[in-house]
Amino acid sequence: MATVTTAAVAIPSFTGLKAAKANSHASSAKSAAAPVMAPRLSVKASLRNVGVAVAATAASAMLVSNAMALEVLLGSGDGSLVFEPSSFTVSPGEKIVFKNNAGFPHNVIFDEDEVPSGVDVSKISMNEEELLNAAGETFAVTLTEKGNYGFYCAPHQGAGMVGKVTVN
Repeated sequence: MATVTTAAVAIPSFTGLKAAKANSHASSAKSAAAPVMAPRLSVKASLRNVGVAVAATAASAMLVSNAMALEVLLGSGDGSLVFEPSSFTVSPGEKIVFKNNAGFPHNVIFDEDEVPSGVDVSKISMNEEELLNAAGETFAVTLTEKGNYGFYCAPHQGAGMVGKVTVN
């Protein structure tokens, strides 16, 4: 097992070198004056700073990965009553954001006959009377149980606005 020990390392400073050069030109009679001290960098402090930086980077990466979500548009760019994409796959715990795009109002209802056994659709669906009424409004859900889920937009289900998500 490796052991880290502390030591002091002298690292010359460019400003210190400039000051030393300026002092030597200013008065050659003061050549016996005290030497200009170069700042010292402690390896222990450097390792601690590196450790803090590594921890901060790891925490940032975790936050970014948790913040990542799949975006599903409600209504296509040409105004069609569809989910875009209408079929997709996510990992358990990955966030799905349904975003109003066109042809609203919309909602997202998971079909109780098309979800894995034991999943309560009331916990993952919007209320059927609840609607997203403006462009850019969103509904987010996170599915944790593996399996296939069918969903639809209640006002436009008859027009074919349905979708499927696979969690694996």
